[in-house]
Amino acid sequence: MATPLSVNAFVKALKAEGLTVVEVGDWRTHNRNSKGPWGPVHGVMIHHTVTKGSAHTVDICRKGYSGLPGPLCHGVITKDGTVHLVGYGRANHAGSGDDDALRAVIGERALPVDNEANTDGNRYFYGFECENLGDGKDPWPAAQLLAIEKVAAAICREHGWNERSTIGHLEWQPGKVDPRGFTMASMRARIAKRLGAEPSGRTGPSGGTTYTVKKGDTLWSIARAHGTTVPALVDTNGLEDPGRLDVGQKLKLSGGTVSTYTVARGDTLWSIAASKLGDGNRWREIAALNKLADADAITSGQKLKLPKK
Repeated sequence: MATPLSVNAFVKALKAEGLTVVEVGDWRTHNRNSKGPWGPVHGVMIHHTVTKGSAHTVDICRKGYSGLPGPLCHGVITKDGTVHLVGYGRANHAGSGDDDALRAVIGERALPVDNEANTDGNRYFYGFECENLGDGKDPWPAAQLLAIEKVAAAICREHGWNERSTIGHLEWQPGKVDPRGFTMASMRARIAKRLGAEPSGRTGPSGGTTYTVKKGDTLWSIARAHGTTVPALVDTNGLEDPGRLDVGQKLKLSGGTVSTYTVARGDTLWSIAASKLGDGNRWREIAALNKLADADAITSGQKLKLPKK
C-alpha cells in the first residue's frame, strides 16, 4: 500500500532503470480522476493490446475508444522496448477484479485463482499495455520483455515492493488472457533478479557491497531489494537510529548471515522464523535473504540462510 509516486518521481524512476521514455502530449494531467479515486497503489499490472503498429497502439491507449475513454494505461511498451507515457492518475486499464487477488498482492503472497470481479482495480494499480496481438503467435522481442521487466522493477523499487507486486491482467479479472505469450511467473522471476541489484542507470553500490541511499528509501526496502536484512544493515553499519537515513548516505551491504538451516518436513518460513529467530513475522527477511520467488514453496532438505537473531 502506498501513495502514488509524483509524476516527476515516476518518470525519474523509469529513466534511472535505463528505459527509453517518450512523453506523449498532455500525459501528465491526462487521467480519469473525475470518475473515481487514484490510490492507494498496491502493484503493477501488465496487459497486451491486441493491436498492431506502434503509432496506432499508442494513439488508442491514449485516447481510448467508444465506450471506454482513455487513457487506457499509464504507459505503452512497444515492441522496440520504448515506454510511451500516455496518462497519469486513474486509467481505464484494470477494471473490476478479485478482492482475494488484491489481498495477495498487498501481502506479497502467491496469487489465488481469480474467480470474482468485485473490486475496482483502476484505483489500485499502475497499468502498462504492451504492443502485441495476443494470439499466442505474435512474438515478444527481447527488447520488449526487458522493458517490461525494467518498468515493473523500477516501480517496485521506488515503493519498496518485491516482484509479487507485479501481476498480469489474467491474474486479476476472470476471463482475461493477457498478457499471452509469456508467463507472469517467468516475468516475476526476472523482476526478482533485477531487484537484487542496483539499476545501471543510477549511481549506487560498487561491486554489490555498498548502496547509496536515495529519497524514499527505508532500511526495509533496501534490505529486501539487496537480499539482506534490517538487523544485518544496522549491525554492519553501526546505525544508532535505524529510522533515520540521509539521502546520499553510503551503506555497506555485506555481513548479513550467521547461520544456515535445513528445512524439515512440515516447516514454513513463519515457523522457521518463530523457532530460530524468535519472531514469526521475520519470515520475510528469510525470503528476501534467500531470494525466494515463492515463499510458500520451500522443500524438505532445502538449505536456507538465516539472518542474525
